Amino acid sequence: METAEEQKPRVVVIDSLQSWEFYVNQASTQNSPIVVHFTASWCMPSVAMNPFFEELASTYPDVLFLTVDVDEVMEVAKRMDVKAMPTFVVVKDGAPLEKVVGANPEEIKKRIDTFVQSIRDSVA
Repeated sequence: METAEEQKPRVVVIDSLQSWEFYVNQASTQNSPIVVHFTASWCMPSVAMNPFFEELASTYPDVLFLTVDVDEVMEVAKRMDVKAMPTFVVVKDGAPLEKVVGANPEEIKKRIDTFVQSIRDSVA
């Protein structure tokens, strides 16, 4: 039987440029894809997407899920060319590959499914 700790979703809150670089470098080393939710506390569509994003993290245990508050870590938002919230970015080896702007759960899930499948196919 799994403990509650093992079932906990893997959404990591990025609070600095240093933590961003740490997790991106770690994911690149482990050949792990990243999905980033760029959010802002004042943006209700962003806040509304948080439970969905947590659910995605549980669904894809081999993907690293990060949340970046654009007001707290502006450098990362600028680096990833984020201009609206919410924005979801699929990152591989530190480079953005897919971007979904807006609260669109179906499109976000579709992009992640496609991306994860392409990685699995390339490994197989």
